[in-house]
Amino acid sequence: MDVTDIIITIIHLIVGFILVFYAAKAYKKTKYPPMLLLVAGFSILVLGETVIEDFFNFLNDNFLQEIIAESFEIVGFVILILAVKKS
Repeated sequence: MDVTDIIITIIHLIVGFILVFYAAKAYKKTKYPPMLLLVAGFSILVLGETVIEDFFNFLNDNFLQEIIAESFEIVGFVILILAVKKS
């Protein structure tokens, strides 16, 4: 992983967790249960697109690594769909 990839990943994490922070803040203010689902969905999406994708480099199998990362993203989107459906 070169320096550019690390910088992009850090920026992605910062922006993603700013979104998670504001969703959590909105849930804390409103106590509206679908907002908590938004927090969970956004968190899983951010982790799936950044940390999980890089964490499984030790597998040395790009196909399996992509399946794991994409699975996290799909779960995140399903949780976001549930949040929108319940609101």
